[in-house]
Amino acid sequence: MANSPLFLRAVPDSNVIVAGQRSPHPASPNRELLERWRRSEFRLLFSLDTLHEYAEKLLELSADRADAVAFIALVSSLGEAVEIQFFHLPCYPADADDIAFLLCAWNGLASHLVSYDGDLLEVAAAYATHFRICLPLEFLAAVRAMQTPDPPNSSPLPP
Repeated sequence: MANSPLFLRAVPDSNVIVAGQRSPHPASPNRELLERWRRSEFRLLFSLDTLHEYAEKLLELSADRADAVAFIALVSSLGEAVEIQFFHLPCYPADADDIAFLLCAWNGLASHLVSYDGDLLEVAAAYATHFRICLPLEFLAAVRAMQTPDPPNSSPLPP
């Protein structure tokens, strides 16, 4: 990848955020992804448009408005704000609502855009030299791999 940061920089789609916030199961991959972000294991990038989308979806689908508002405040304070300065993309998805996430990833030099959205996954090849568009489990595997230390004396050479 042209942009291969030492620290993973991700733009989660709103479907990943909502799934992580709403999952009742403690072993949910989406919930784990958000917990790993809270522990600073990767950077969550957001733009004003993606933050608005998160707020809209969480408030629309959340049973507890206070939790949704608290999460948006957390993203605003712990996430990395991206200013959109470049608006031309190599390929546009079928759903215009997805453009905000692509622009955020492109302008924020993301390593990953994480989504369940078929329209985004369909255009993944057009962005492969800039960032990876992938499912949450694939991104979670990358985060876990970054956190796994190399075992001592892992070299096959004798001392």
